[in-house]
Amino acid sequence: MFDILMYLFENYVQNDLEVDMLVDEDQLKKELVLAGFRQSEIIKALNWLEHLADLRDSEQPYLCSHEQHSFRVYTPDELERLDVECRGFLLFLEQIKVLNVEAREMVIDRVMDLDESSLTLDDLKWVVMMVLFNAPGQEMAYNQMENMMFDEQPGRLHS
Repeated sequence: MFDILMYLFENYVQNDLEVDMLVDEDQLKKELVLAGFRQSEIIKALNWLEHLADLRDSEQPYLCSHEQHSFRVYTPDELERLDVECRGFLLFLEQIKVLNVEAREMVIDRVMDLDESSLTLDDLKWVVMMVLFNAPGQEMAYNQMENMMFDEQPGRLHS
């Protein structure tokens, strides 16, 4: 499923097309099947993107905090999915103002909905990119994250 998300992100975002503006769903499914993806995984990935759009467009009670500083307590399931390196990276992104509380919660929500048994730091970075790309008003944060990912210097805190 994550490979499909990456395929869509790389093929449509790089062309400045929002996922919501894609060709019709049947045509997209055919394209993904031709690219070698299984139908069941395609459906999961499209549902994942739909849930991302739902988060972006809805008022979630846990996303209504406008606190400058927050303390995040992770559930046991979240701790299992997000290792210490991933949690540290999320905190780092909050500290440098790439993620606000709402965006962080959207990232965690989308990570928890992935079908992947193991999540790497690089995978998390791509989820952050997808969330920021789809979050209104997060263009500067998206650009900052994009610069961090593609213009990395040796010896940086996170790679």
